[in-house]
Amino acid sequence: MSECVHVRDLPRAEPAPLSDTCPECLEAGSHPVQLRLCLVCGHVGCCDSSPFRHATGHYERTGHPVMRSFEPGESWRWCFVDQLLV
Repeated sequence: MSECVHVRDLPRAEPAPLSDTCPECLEAGSHPVQLRLCLVCGHVGCCDSSPFRHATGHYERTGHPVMRSFEPGESWRWCFVDQLLV
């Protein structure tokens, strides 16, 4: 894993998740696959293996660069800007 400039700009306390699952999937009647947590605001979205790719959509709308896996036992993070595990 690598460091990027976006990691150092993250809030030091991780934001609280805004939900337990992907609210956009619930609204669409879809089943989320592999949840992701935005490390800027706490939005929870589904991964790119889900039909609607809500975590990526959140990045595209907001520019929030780094997310982490929101799956139990996983803690890896991804920078959308640098396309790196960080």
